[in-house]
Amino acid sequence: MDLTLIDHTEDGVSPYHQDLVTSVLDYAGRYLELPDNTEMSVTFMNNDEIHRYNREYRNIDKPTDVISFAIEDDSDDLPILPDEEMDEEIAKNIGDILVSVDIIASQAEYLGHSYERELGFLVVHGFLHLNGYDHMLGPAEEKEMFDLQRRILDDYGLKR
Repeated sequence: MDLTLIDHTEDGVSPYHQDLVTSVLDYAGRYLELPDNTEMSVTFMNNDEIHRYNREYRNIDKPTDVISFAIEDDSDDLPILPDEEMDEEIAKNIGDILVSVDIIASQAEYLGHSYERELGFLVVHGFLHLNGYDHMLGPAEEKEMFDLQRRILDDYGLKR
């Protein structure tokens, strides 16, 4: 997976936590059998910045833990459809994840698990949204998404 990490935080995200995000998302990409050339980004930020995104794009006037912006790949708009070999070579950007490091810390403490578990949980949660999973559609979709999320994290080794 071609993953871009962007750090907008005041204190900076440690190389250890950046490596964890890269590793867990690579694992999740293999788990979903995504092509190796799949592209996405994760931006780390503090509450004030994610609050602005939440207000502007979701009409919610408070910070949140994670926001996903999926890029819909609509190949029907292309005037020439690539052949199968060419299609495998073209990278597919699935979108962007924004994560509040402030909320990671507070939620990890509140839930009684590690910062690393909460960080992994949030980026995998956002990643699944980028891949079409949505827990807001109903009970069946919620169960499917959260079961998959738990399996990915448990199999990776980030258990509660």
